[in-house]
Amino acid sequence: MAIDNIQNIYQVADQDHLFTFWSKLTDPERESLARQLENIDVQRVNRIYKKATSSEKDASDPNRVAEPIEPLPVEACEAVVSDPARAKEWRQIGLQAVANGQVGVLLMAGGQGTRLGSSAPKGCYDIGLPSHKSLFQYQAQRIARLQTIAEIEFRKPKGSVVVPWYVMTSGPTRRDTETFFSDNKHFGLDAKNVIIFEQGTLPCLTMEGKIMLETTSRVAVAPDGNGGLYAATRAPLSPSDKSHTVLSDLVHRGVQYVHAYCVDNCLVKVADPVFLGYCIARQADCAAKVVPKTSPSESVGVVARRGDKFSVVEYSEITKEQAELRNPQTGDLMFNAGNIANHFYTTAFLQSVESFEDELAYHIARKKIPTVDLQTGEILKPSKPNGMKLEMFVFDVFPYTKNFAVLEVARKEEFSPLKNAPGTGSDDPETSRRDLLAQHGRFLENAGAHLKDGVEIELSPLVTYSGEGLESVKGKTFTKSGYVENIEELDALV
Repeated sequence: MAIDNIQNIYQVADQDHLFTFWSKLTDPERESLARQLENIDVQRVNRIYKKATSSEKDASDPNRVAEPIEPLPVEACEAVVSDPARAKEWRQIGLQAVANGQVGVLLMAGGQGTRLGSSAPKGCYDIGLPSHKSLFQYQAQRIARLQTIAEIEFRKPKGSVVVPWYVMTSGPTRRDTETFFSDNKHFGLDAKNVIIFEQGTLPCLTMEGKIMLETTSRVAVAPDGNGGLYAATRAPLSPSDKSHTVLSDLVHRGVQYVHAYCVDNCLVKVADPVFLGYCIARQADCAAKVVPKTSPSESVGVVARRGDKFSVVEYSEITKEQAELRNPQTGDLMFNAGNIANHFYTTAFLQSVESFEDELAYHIARKKIPTVDLQTGEILKPSKPNGMKLEMFVFDVFPYTKNFAVLEVARKEEFSPLKNAPGTGSDDPETSRRDLLAQHGRFLENAGAHLKDGVEIELSPLVTYSGEGLESVKGKTFTKSGYVENIEELDALV
């Protein structure tokens, strides 16, 4: 697009201050800024700012009557642990969809391991297992094992079942993620079925809604939150083919159901057939997997109802009295559905998000953002918040679902997040390692084996996805700790 046209678009949007230093820029700097400005939908930015600020103002209005926050209706949620027979039925439905090539996986992996003392993408992190496998490798091998299970149980040819893996990175992590996957030969998966794409960004704004310059020739931008997933699935996967997107790839492959999750959970059941089958059986267009809260005061958002719509309600929005309410029949907390960012979508629902995206209010984070003084061109490093970053959360679409469902699962089997630095004592590498090895011990014991006190055995995901395939260990006592990559290696640990 010609620079005059770009300038005109920004003038109409009242954002033409971004051309303040144009006459002083070198040709390469002009080319870089023009390319960046051309790729920003400035009118959309203005709409997002207006919606975000008006929603924030409405929420803080003392005269506003807030929609009541209520627990999940009983009929909206079922639990895996309370009905193993139903869980078995759901598994068959989900596994059939996997075998039919109808399932894809969306991984949210944009974060760096900064809190863990690493600048690498979080998925590259080694939690200290005997195998020293990264989170990425564990999840890749779970996909590989699930493909094999589907082939065996539904008598499909070897290598014929494919679960495509869509890995959403961010600007700072994309190149390192691509290199890590490439160097590790995609952990045994076919490279054409691992699609790495990038989370979007939004310009940083002044408190008055003006787009900020990071330098005289570059707009300041920030990631648009994990809810940027939806817009990112519509963005071209490469500049050479604007029509090829994650959404178009899902449709081309015949994928009807999508499992989405965050990279930092070492216990995640990737493309969990039980969860998929539950959602398919309920004809859900969107669903959330949840775990029971550990206590009324646990600082976790819960899936609940806000007015007549499903929503994730932050712990700060619930009163102490509400948090402590219990079901008189079961004794469980009424607000008990802890959100773990583990979701199901139909491809049709993901396609529909664009139709209501303008109704979603982005969340405002006021930050100290280095910027350029428009009078002098000097870089300003503020000592207090001077601007805002705008984010959408992945669960912001829940109120727009037509048929929402919730599945409660056991925390010890499915949720052990990696959030904190080593040695913290909670949600850190040590607790992740502990929880994963404890689960593997349960897999062996449930198959009829016995582990001597203190023995820890790590089972490769290629050996078992969720405890299946371990019949040969029945009656054996394991006296040595270790790691096994195939079932035969277990004999050395007896």
